[in-house]
Amino acid sequence: MLTAACSSGSPAADNKPAGSSAPGTSSSAPAPAPQAKAVALALTPIDKANDVAPGEPVTVTATDGKVTDVKVTNSDGKPVNGALSSDGTKWQSSEPLGYSKTYTINATGQGADGKSASSTSTFTTIKPGKQVTVSFNPTDGQTVGVGQPLVFYFSSNIPDKAAAEKAIKITTEPAVEGAFYWFNDKEVHWRPKEYWKSGTKVTVDAAVYGKQFGPGVFGKEDRKASVTIGPKLVAVADGETHQMTVTKDGEVIKTVPISMGKKGHETPNGTYVVMTEQQNYIMDSGTYGVPADSPGGYRTKIAFASRLSNSGIFYHSAPWSVRQQGNSNVSHGCINMSSENAKWMQDIGLKGDIFVVQNSGGPKLQSWDGLGDWQIDWNEWTKGGKK
Repeated sequence: MLTAACSSGSPAADNKPAGSSAPGTSSSAPAPAPQAKAVALALTPIDKANDVAPGEPVTVTATDGKVTDVKVTNSDGKPVNGALSSDGTKWQSSEPLGYSKTYTINATGQGADGKSASSTSTFTTIKPGKQVTVSFNPTDGQTVGVGQPLVFYFSSNIPDKAAAEKAIKITTEPAVEGAFYWFNDKEVHWRPKEYWKSGTKVTVDAAVYGKQFGPGVFGKEDRKASVTIGPKLVAVADGETHQMTVTKDGEVIKTVPISMGKKGHETPNGTYVVMTEQQNYIMDSGTYGVPADSPGGYRTKIAFASRLSNSGIFYHSAPWSVRQQGNSNVSHGCINMSSENAKWMQDIGLKGDIFVVQNSGGPKLQSWDGLGDWQIDWNEWTKGGKK
């Protein structure tokens, strides 16, 4: 007799190892949702900080939340203005602090957990050992030539030159590539890689107040200027042809007969920048060690004189050498031209124009003599000079 096999227990589908689960299901418990974090507020300067530079901003920064309120006051209760970032995570002061003063920051914020938190900091700004001022060339509102560097003169030596450069903001429209170069510890120039483009608008904001430029050395006051770059005027004076070719925006507009430095007084070769334009200027050989009443000395009023170097190179009117202009070099180093031509040059020109001297038989123009910035090639310029 045949008998059917029978099973005892659960169906085959249920015969699974212990701890297993059916397809599509999980026996593990769901992970708990992450908890929202409380806001953390970071205040700068920190509590009990001393000798704080008053030109550096006060900041309150929120992590895992937003800043909801900030009040910064001095010991007299006077508030310090500031603004909150668009995302609400950072507040920053918008005005400088005073020297030798105590301030308190009271800040609150709200975290992702919905809870509020607060923090306080009281700090004291430094009493400066020395305050330095800065002046610059060109000055506010001037229109200058395409060769004009931006020159900054500090009243005292600057130990931390990187800090000084950081404090000076230069904005141009259109944007140009440029860099700083220190000629000495008190004088730094900024120029573009190439000559300025005509019509460029330049804004200088020397925000030096309260900034530290070395041990005990702080800026005294901010300075600002807006400058416009004029037409591209370039004069090329040739000592062999005794002619000067003048171009404006790339086109020759006039050729002028000239006379340059005679033997022993050869005009230095190089690219000059017109520094000043003057009328009825007294030229005195005593300024370079030759008394006016000695052989070879002079003291003469010049109707039109434009300075090209600190060492006394000018282009100027010289009615006494008109016969030599165009055929020989007879000056003490300056570029002589007729009164009519010197006046014409001043009438069409600007300080900051480019003046090139070539084939004079003289030495090379030194970069530190006047505004000889373009005597330094760009690779050398970007090394920053005397650091």
